[in-house]
Amino acid sequence: MNALFYRDMTMKFALFLGCNIPVRVQHYELSARAVLDKLGIEVVDDSEFKCCGNPIRNADNKTFVLMAARNLALAEKKGLDMMVLCKCCLGSLKKAAHLMKHNPSIQEEVNAALAKEELRYTGSTGVKHLLSVLYHDIGIQALREKVTKPFKGIRIATHYGCHALRPSDVTEFDNPVAPVLFDELVTVTGALSIDWPLKLECCGAPLLGVNDGLSMDLTERKLADGKRAGADYLCVACPYCQMQFGRVQQIMAFQRNMEISILSILFPQLLGLAMGIEGKALGMDRHVLDVSSIESFLE
Repeated sequence: MNALFYRDMTMKFALFLGCNIPVRVQHYELSARAVLDKLGIEVVDDSEFKCCGNPIRNADNKTFVLMAARNLALAEKKGLDMMVLCKCCLGSLKKAAHLMKHNPSIQEEVNAALAKEELRYTGSTGVKHLLSVLYHDIGIQALREKVTKPFKGIRIATHYGCHALRPSDVTEFDNPVAPVLFDELVTVTGALSIDWPLKLECCGAPLLGVNDGLSMDLTERKLADGKRAGADYLCVACPYCQMQFGRVQQIMAFQRNMEISILSILFPQLLGLAMGIEGKALGMDRHVLDVSSIESFLE
């Protein structure tokens, strides 16, 4: 969809929340819905959406593809593209679609199983992350026109996340080694998006529960790098990354006797505040670590 047509048409997506957001990162859903509503984008919920398959992706490939394909087929049945908030979900759904597109036998096998629920996947459903919708479908200029309370004098370190960038031929999100999409979206709010050495490094979340020490080492290293680069806050658009920089950082502070390094805010919260949406409506009070101080940077 061309951003030039944003003013002349109503956008409608099937909203896929995944497993973590409704339970652990509800402020991501709240802020995304508030921003999308103010932008006039309609989202449709489907109680039949289940796990994207990511947790078993490397253990049982057939089941993973079937789980992802079922969600894709549900959106296809509604005639809608999917909008996802989680970058792990984005990677899983896009990977499954990619596998079926290039392996017709896999798609046939999946559809044989889906037929039991009177579902079928043909590949007509697109999958987009929230950031892609904001950047490509709405457009930078249209977003700027919605900003009524821009930030001033604040330095933001964007954390892209692994699953949106790689493999780039599957996710089709941005340049995997020199991405700009997220940074340009941050500048819409009036904030300065800084460059920093570990910008594209993993947050550590995939290792949590497998090797907690190494997971926290990666997180501590990344937080320290963002702070050293002069960032006032990190900004993310993935529930796993937000949990790592929030709840896990809180645990690290206790276990490792360290100070909270740098706080993290979700992008729809940053954008929502700049659009004049009240903090409570964006779930600003639901962070594990209090980030309300960011509002002092609003003009």
